[in-house]
Amino acid sequence: MTKSLFPGFDGLMTLSRREGVDVRPTLLRVLTDLYVQTRVHSDDEQRQFIELATRLIDQVDDATRAAIKAKLAVYPQTPVPVLQKLGLVATQEGRRVPLAREIPSPAPTPLRTPTEAEQRMASNMAMQPKDAAEIHDMFFRAAASERALILHNLAQTPLKAAPRIPTVRARRAIQILEMAAIAGDVENFTFELGDSLILPSRVAAQIVDDAGGEPLAVAARALDMPSPVFQRILLFFRPEIGTSVNEVYRLSRLYDRLSDRSALVMLAAWRGSTLAVTRAKYQSSLHDGERQRARAGASQTRPGVQPGSSPTVRTGTSSSER
Repeated sequence: MTKSLFPGFDGLMTLSRREGVDVRPTLLRVLTDLYVQTRVHSDDEQRQFIELATRLIDQVDDATRAAIKAKLAVYPQTPVPVLQKLGLVATQEGRRVPLAREIPSPAPTPLRTPTEAEQRMASNMAMQPKDAAEIHDMFFRAAASERALILHNLAQTPLKAAPRIPTVRARRAIQILEMAAIAGDVENFTFELGDSLILPSRVAAQIVDDAGGEPLAVAARALDMPSPVFQRILLFFRPEIGTSVNEVYRLSRLYDRLSDRSALVMLAAWRGSTLAVTRAKYQSSLHDGERQRARAGASQTRPGVQPGSSPTVRTGTSSSER
């Protein structure tokens, strides 16, 4: 189970005891959600799920136990010991409560017409600042499913990716980020993320503050962060995500499927978008300066005496002339 269903389980339990943060309800929810995603399990996976789930069921609150009970009641392959622990086994050994009918899969979403930026992403283009800014803006404006598609497409484009973060620097950053996440230190977490990825504070804060969590997954993949560490960061640093089984599983699955190249191309776009903003800022300033100088030149008065002309010399009054 530790390797197949919930990497880092033992480490999380140790941190829970040491830091005084009760993560057992979240662990049981995530553990169960990961287990029911697959219809077939090996004997070892089933044995470990029984061992961990039956232990945690007695250690969580009633709300968590009810949520787990609802999921496992309709899952065909729930082990009998877990059913017994939850009171889901009828009078006959192994007999289950009636199963709900399977929910039909939603109809596929019709394909939409690609935007101009998306079309250029699919073509052989260089990572110019304007293009990088468009990719940056498009990614942060997109919904969760669109973001996953953008990241998938980035791996297939000929865009130049950012160079990998040096291994020693990346390992140091991962350790600092994990400690800051456990401590809930947003300021140091944001600073270390921007410093290690060579991003301005504005972009680093946008990544950390994003409600969806996909930018954080991209940043973690760019650092080659181990998956268990990323999961711990989700659980401790982002409680609005860590308390949602669906969100933890969705982001964990996105992270495991995210390629290094996609993350590094997006990192290059984040860096390039900063250059585009800087250029636009200074171009605007230079343009305003030129206009001010032009207005100042036009308002200057012409000199009273033109070059080459002789000044008028007054010799006296009319009475003296007489």
